Amino acid sequence: MTETAHAEETDRVRRPAAPGPAGPPLPAVRLPLADALVRITHLVQREFAEASRSHGLPPQQAQLLCQLVEGPVGMTELSRTMNLEKSSLSGLVDRVVRRGLVERTRDSSDRRACRITLTDTGARLGDAAHGEVVARLDALAAGLPAADRAVLASLLGRLVTGTGADPAGPPAA
Repeated sequence: MTETAHAEETDRVRRPAAPGPAGPPLPAVRLPLADALVRITHLVQREFAEASRSHGLPPQQAQLLCQLVEGPVGMTELSRTMNLEKSSLSGLVDRVVRRGLVERTRDSSDRRACRITLTDTGARLGDAAHGEVVARLDALAAGLPAADRAVLASLLGRLVTGTGADPAGPPAA
């Protein structure tokens, strides 16, 4: 792609579209996959940061609470899903414990390990923050037709799980 063509496409991407069911569909823009993934990462981080701030949380603390909404999680799993070194995760958990939002509980299957559990206050805040993040991210794709959103969710799910395989199997001949 020439520099001029790339600049024109970049300008089209930066132009805000009016997303939403009542607004026009989002314009078609072709980006290299890596560029598209980087840009969507920045959009997601921005929405996450704004949702976190609206609940009085730094983004990393909100991310931790969102990870725990479904139930207690062990430190090793949190370290992996949050992409944090164990020492960094321990410091994050310490700060959130001091705020009274989570507590460490012993893992019943491994007495050497602990699981991080939301307190009642942490569960309320985590549910609210998670709900707002989901609403904001859904709004990002609101201008896409439902079929496109379903395909996008499927493809991203395959990337996130690292399978790359279509769970529905190969297309019928």
